[in-house]
Amino acid sequence: MQEADRLANLPPYIFARLGARLRKLMAEGRDIVRLDIGSPDLPPAPFIIDALNRSAADPHHHGYAGYVGVPTFRQAIAAYYQSRFGVELDWQTEILPLIGSKEGLANIALAFINPGDLVLVSDPGYPTYRMGTFLAQGEVYYMPLLAENDFLPDLDAIPVEVAQRAKMIWLDYPNNPTGAIADAVFFEKLVAFARRYDILVCHDAPYCDVGYDGYKAPSFLATPGAKEVGVEFNSLSKSHNMAGWRVGMIVGRQDVVQSLLKIKSNIDSGIFRPIQDAATVALTGDQSWLEERNGIYQERRDIILETLSEIGIKARTPQASLYIWAEVPAGYTSQEFADKLLLDLNVSVTPGSAFGAHGEGYIRISVGMDTDRIREAMRRLRTLAL
Repeated sequence: MQEADRLANLPPYIFARLGARLRKLMAEGRDIVRLDIGSPDLPPAPFIIDALNRSAADPHHHGYAGYVGVPTFRQAIAAYYQSRFGVELDWQTEILPLIGSKEGLANIALAFINPGDLVLVSDPGYPTYRMGTFLAQGEVYYMPLLAENDFLPDLDAIPVEVAQRAKMIWLDYPNNPTGAIADAVFFEKLVAFARRYDILVCHDAPYCDVGYDGYKAPSFLATPGAKEVGVEFNSLSKSHNMAGWRVGMIVGRQDVVQSLLKIKSNIDSGIFRPIQDAATVALTGDQSWLEERNGIYQERRDIILETLSEIGIKARTPQASLYIWAEVPAGYTSQEFADKLLLDLNVSVTPGSAFGAHGEGYIRISVGMDTDRIREAMRRLRTLAL
């Protein structure tokens, strides 16, 4: 028995590998503060949990809920996009619920990428963008995200012959892992680029509702012409502290959404009805609690940035996302510095190299941890000898 060839060059998922390592260290008695993974530590608002409980108590809500999601949930997604971004969506044809956006990120490659097709992927970037391409046996062209360009890809630097071959482009703003943001001018340029070369834009926006200092991220789909060239993935994992619930969405260009449905209807049977009902309430109910939540994240961000500055580690102040993208001190690789923090201080961060070659020289620090634990991690960092 041998596994399929498509797995030959597919590495283990970085956070699965890291999690196994941390479990082993914690079994040895280490008190490890995890600042490596972007999993919100706070629960959803109580009214969302109440909606889940009410729906789960209905004896008719435990069968299959349908491949396309219940109408009320899709209508709620449309209402959210209209009120939050000013984007109009047809809830019947331009919206498809996902079992967490991650599965959609991977599965869309199966709908559009043939062996040998080329996909443009941001580097550093969320690993699933390239992994989905590899599973479909496509090829990846990495677009560097550099500090001098505010961690936006230089679309003009992509060789014409590469752009002509490309079938899909992956971007996400607010960005994981850098915390960078994109404005309307960049998105307009992206639409023009995609139209010129007939490339499908896949924009991932799970951090659009995690903003600081009053910043509110735009949707790519609010850009004129965006629905003609692309789709947007979104999720309640980060926006509404529902990471473990596994509920997200793809919205936008109708034929692309329907193509992903062809894949998903052969792979899964949809989302548990009570989760859809709770997600409906999450998107249409009182959103004021998100401001308080973001205020907690902002406090944590500032605690981390203050400590990094004190010990001489450079980092930009992010306006959005759950992450701080910090430069590694001279004399270390990303992995070496992450290992030092873990083994010497019992503080776990993610090496930037986990997100691609252009992530080398950085570490990613998450604010998705209890504030007192973050303070403890920063106390330990102040003892660091660099």
